[in-house]
Amino acid sequence: MEAFRLPGPARLAELRALAKERILVLDGAMGTMIQALDMTEEDFVGAGHERGPGHGPGCRHWHRSEHPQKGNNDLLVLTQPKAVEDIQFQFAMAGADILETNTFSSTSIAQADYGLEAAVHDLNVAGAQVARRAADRATARDGRARFVAGAVGPTNRTASISPDVNDPGFRAVGFDQLRVAYGEQIDGLIEGGADLILIETIFDTLNAKAAIFAAFESFAKVGRRLPIMISGTITDASGRTLSGQTPTAFWHSVAHARPFTVGLNCALGAAAMRPHMAEIAAVATTRTCAYPNAGLPNAFGLYDETPDRTAAAVAEFAREGIVNVVGGCCGTTPDHIRAIAEAITPFAPREVPA
Repeated sequence: MEAFRLPGPARLAELRALAKERILVLDGAMGTMIQALDMTEEDFVGAGHERGPGHGPGCRHWHRSEHPQKGNNDLLVLTQPKAVEDIQFQFAMAGADILETNTFSSTSIAQADYGLEAAVHDLNVAGAQVARRAADRATARDGRARFVAGAVGPTNRTASISPDVNDPGFRAVGFDQLRVAYGEQIDGLIEGGADLILIETIFDTLNAKAAIFAAFESFAKVGRRLPIMISGTITDASGRTLSGQTPTAFWHSVAHARPFTVGLNCALGAAAMRPHMAEIAAVATTRTCAYPNAGLPNAFGLYDETPDRTAAAVAEFAREGIVNVVGGCCGTTPDHIRAIAEAITPFAPREVPA
C-alpha cells in the first residue's frame, strides 16, 4: 500500500489560485471509456484471482461463480489498475486539471450488487492511488499541476422517494445508513491521497446531505478539511432533480457545506443544460461546475455528439460567464476534453460573488 498523505495547504492554495486565473477542466467519462475496452468477466476478476482481489485488511474473499463481476467498473482499480490509469492519463494529457477517481459506485450499498461490500475500503484507497499515479505521470510529462477528485456517486437507492408505489412511506435506505456508507468511502479516498471530494450525479439531495455530513466526519478524523465539489443532475425537461428540486432550491440545500464548486452533470447534453447552469450561476456564492454528456444517447445507448459540437456548446457557458470548471460526463472521450479545453481558453472564469 502506498504511503498515506494528505494534500498540503500549499497544494490546495495552488488549486484555488488556478481557479482564479482561468476556467479549470475536469476529465471525461470513465464508464464509456471502460466499455470501449470490451472487457470480459475474466478481465474484471483479474488473472490469478480465483477467490477475487483484495485479500488485505477490510476485504473478504468472494467466489466469482457466486458473484459475476463484469460491469463492476470500480473493481478494475484492483484488477486492471494500469488500464484505469491509462484512461485517466489520456484525459490529463488532453487538458484535464482535475482527474476523478474510478469510484463512482464504491460504497457498501452499491457494491452489495456484486457481493463486495467488504472491499469498499480497498476500492477507494486504490482508486485514489491510481488517479494520483496518472496525475503525477502527466505532471512529469508537461509540468502542469493535476488534482485528484475522489468521486462519490449517489448509490442506487434514494432516501426521499419510496420505491414501492403501494407504500409511499417506505424507504429503501435511511440517512444514517447512507452516512455510514459514504463515510467508509470518503475515509478510503482521503487515505488514498484525494485532493478534493466530488459528490456527483445527485438525484436526491437528501442522499447528498448524508454524503456531506459523512465528509465532515471524515475531515474531523484527519484534522483537515478538503474542498468539496457538489454536482446535481437534472432528470428531464422539467428542470428538476428526481427528488423535485429546481437548481436554485438545490443550491440553497447544499450551500451550508461551503463547497469549492456547485453545478450539474450527466442527464442532459450541454445545450439543454445551459439554462439550468445559468440559474445556478445566478444564485451560487461559490464557483460553478458543469460537465454534461456528449448529447443524449441514441437508440443503442451510445453517444454520437462529436467533440467539436460538445466543445462549442460548453464554450457558450464560458462566453456567458456562468462557469468556473467544465468537463464531460457520459460519452465524452479525451478528444472531447481536448476540444473543450481549447474552446474555453479565450474566456475568463465566472466571477464569484463576494
